[in-house]
Formats: sequence, C-alpha cells, structure tokens
Amino acid sequence: MRLARIAHPGGVAFASVDGDGEDAQVLEIAEHPFGQPNFTGRRWPLADVRLLAPILPTKVIAVGRNYAAHAAEFGNEVPADPMIFLKPSTSVIGPNAAIKLPPSSSRVDFEGELAVVIGQPVKNVPAARAASAVLGYTVANDVSARDQQKSDGQWGRAKGYDTFCPLGPWIETAVDPADLALRSEVDGETKQDARTSALVHKIPELIEFVSGVMTLLPGDVILTGTPEGVGPITGGQQVSITIEGIGTLTNPVQAQ
Repeated sequence: MRLARIAHPGGVAFASVDGDGEDAQVLEIAEHPFGQPNFTGRRWPLADVRLLAPILPTKVIAVGRNYAAHAAEFGNEVPADPMIFLKPSTSVIGPNAAIKLPPSSSRVDFEGELAVVIGQPVKNVPAARAASAVLGYTVANDVSARDQQKSDGQWGRAKGYDTFCPLGPWIETAVDPADLALRSEVDGETKQDARTSALVHKIPELIEFVSGVMTLLPGDVILTGTPEGVGPITGGQQVSITIEGIGTLTNPVQAQ
C-alpha cells in the first residue's frame, strides 16, 4: 500500500494511492494510517489533490557516514557504531515544496536517502524483530549546510534549517528495502547512483541501535544515510530523488 498525506478540497487527510499515471486515485483514510486503515469512502483523482509530507514525525533520526564510498569522498572513516543525529520536525516538507537556502550558508548540499517510517512505539527492540516496528519506507533528502557542518563540528544547525528534510511522495508499506536502486538528479543530471545493499549498518541494526537510545513513536523517521555523489544546490535548481519500488521526490530550490 502507498500511504500519502494529502490536501484535498475539504481539508487535509491521510490516503491510500491506488493506480498509476492519469488513472491514479487517492482513497481517504479516517484518522491515521497506523494499524489497519479505515476508509471513509471518499476518493479523488490524484491529479486533483496536493501531496504533502507523508508523515509529521515527532523526530527525525538521521544516520551519518553509512555508505563507505560517501564517507571516503569526504575523507572520513566509517564509524564502528551508527553515527546518529537529529533533525527537527520543522525541517520536514513534502513533494514540490521549496528547499529554502539560508543566507548564512555559502554551500548547501542535497543528500538522497532511504527513510524508514516507524509504525508503533518501540524501545530496545532487537534487530530480529525490528521489521515489526516499521510502517513503511519513503524517500528523503537530508539537506545540509556543508560549510556550517564543517565549521560547527556538531551538525544541529547545518542539518536543522526549516525545509531541510523533504519527504515523499508517499510511504510504501510493501517494499523490501534490502537492495533498492537510489538515484539523485539535479536539473535532470544524475549525481547519485547507488543501491541500498551498500548500507554499512543495515536497517534492522539501525532500528535496534536507535531504539536502544530513545523511544521511537509512530510516525518517527529514520534516515538511513546517503551514498556518494552529494553536492551543492543553488536557487532555481530542482532536485529529484528516486528510489526503486517507492517513487520520486522532487523539490525546487529557492534562494532567500
């Protein structure tokens, strides 16, 4: 199932996306998408609604240097344990919303990533049972003020600006995340081309590690890391990140 969050003629709702292309429709879900969804019976053509960020997490937990080639392109070693940091919920935006470049940064980079969406409260869940905690998977862009990341030494400012966590276009609940193609494009030019099988710390291990540090709540998001090929974006460009079996997340870039 593809779970979306939409703005429709009567307001905002969760929905299931049914079909593809011009025939795609969205079926409104009552209340929330966790557990067995209850449908209201209302539906609209996908073209008649606006896709929003598919979830509003209480927190976004991101993983750094989780592809060996990406760590190497910045001269870093792969950490023995997952390197985690937080992005605020206010950094989350949806498809086609603008990434706004802060005037205080001279270099902002895109980072295409597979994101895990948590489906139930979990604490200290072992890797062997981690899959039961997952609602599904979506596409993410861990936008980063690279100059501030380097100068500050810690990453809260560089990773935490409003609009620095695009998510979407929806949450896919049926995909196997172990070996998916990931491609990032800037203005149609391919910049990242990798597979999730290259993740150093695999998804079950990440869920075990993160849930050992903090309680994960329904809707929380884990960004699993970015492969090599990241680079700067400037106002007027467009970033598209595609993950096999999920879809494409596209956002324009806007200078402030």
